[in-house]
Amino acid sequence: MHLPASLAILGGGESGVGAALLATHLGIPCFLSEGKQLGDAHRAELEAAGISYEEGGHNVQQLLGFAAVVKSPGIPPTVEVVQTLRAAGIPIWSDIEWFYRCKPQHARVAAITGSNGKTTTTAWLGHILEKSGANVRVGGNIGTGAGRLLLGDPADIYVLEVSSYQLEDCPSFRPHVAVLTNITPDHLDRYGSLEAYAQTKFLITAHQTEDDAFLYYAEDPISVAKLSQVRAQKYPIYTTEPQEKPTVGAFPEGKHFTLIPQPQDAMTIEELALQGKHNSYNALAAGLSARLLQVRSEMVRESLAHFEGLEHRMESVGHVHGIHFVNDSKATNVNSTYYALESMKTPVVWILGGVDKGNDYAELFGLVEKKVKAVIALGPDVAKIRAAFEGRVEMYEEVGSMEAAVRTSYLHATKGETVLLSPCCASFDLFQNYQDRGQQFKAAVRKL
Repeated sequence: MHLPASLAILGGGESGVGAALLATHLGIPCFLSEGKQLGDAHRAELEAAGISYEEGGHNVQQLLGFAAVVKSPGIPPTVEVVQTLRAAGIPIWSDIEWFYRCKPQHARVAAITGSNGKTTTTAWLGHILEKSGANVRVGGNIGTGAGRLLLGDPADIYVLEVSSYQLEDCPSFRPHVAVLTNITPDHLDRYGSLEAYAQTKFLITAHQTEDDAFLYYAEDPISVAKLSQVRAQKYPIYTTEPQEKPTVGAFPEGKHFTLIPQPQDAMTIEELALQGKHNSYNALAAGLSARLLQVRSEMVRESLAHFEGLEHRMESVGHVHGIHFVNDSKATNVNSTYYALESMKTPVVWILGGVDKGNDYAELFGLVEKKVKAVIALGPDVAKIRAAFEGRVEMYEEVGSMEAAVRTSYLHATKGETVLLSPCCASFDLFQNYQDRGQQFKAAVRKL
């Protein structure tokens, strides 16, 4: 695929720095422009690699001199510098598109997107492929930036978590296996409507052909309504036993699960490592993707039964005087928190709050009234949380730090109950990211 003579990168986070390192690795002159301040580690990486950069603003005239631009996903398309570059006719790509243009020609790509479950599904598929002995690299929106994946020895399979933001500027990205976990209201502050958000998610299928595979949640009406635009082979996944069994896809059947990448090649699994309806979907999507990538049934079965889950996703932190503390910091929208609350078997003291992305908390009212005894609202802007939950629970408190949130929740919980951090919101008010938020939660629990 044709590569540009020079490249500018907008944004100096993990995806932007990874994109710049990849350009330099390929011998393409590049320049990174960060509107705010670079993190110390990223600045040091750029300097060590001899990459030119600026921070604290964008020199538009300089940027206009480059053949193409890679835009970091966190930068909205409405920003003036982006509009100016677009008006000048300069190609603007996401870091995922840049990765795709540079990847080894023989390598296959599995890409996972969706409102919820994409990180677990991505990690689980990577786990199965690694266990099978495949030459695989895992990254994208999870952990390692996509550009950085191509700096070492080439892999045969790349497994990428991709966000809706990363799919916005992908004029050729074509995954061999694409997974859409589900679509629920999220990022409405950026997209304005659920329809616009859903359409962006479906861009993962835009360049697929009938030689590719598209896996989707057959019980999600928003996903099902858009299937007519998909050219790839479609593989429905069910988490409740369907009345009519599909000839391809995956579904529960009695007390086991059936995966049928081809009708003559069905396999069954007796048990899954992670419990809960949403984890059934994640497991079936990962397992079916692995089968489509030619992993043997026995290896898929073994890996689905022995997967330990992820940090910051329903992670058990431990017990203090009989109170169970659970870190679900990665729950950054209502739907993720819904799954967390739904899985709770004991009374809950619930910590939430952060940067609201257009949340409708009404979806949680029934679960909260049934399962939550206390709400601890965390952060500087909790008016919407207060309006939603004060009066719906026995106790409601507001705090300004994670340490205060953990101390307060500990005072309200009693032996046999659960303190759940499931924030429902983005983390950027008090924390660097959801990982930092989860680490601070665990550190505060250890201090009790």
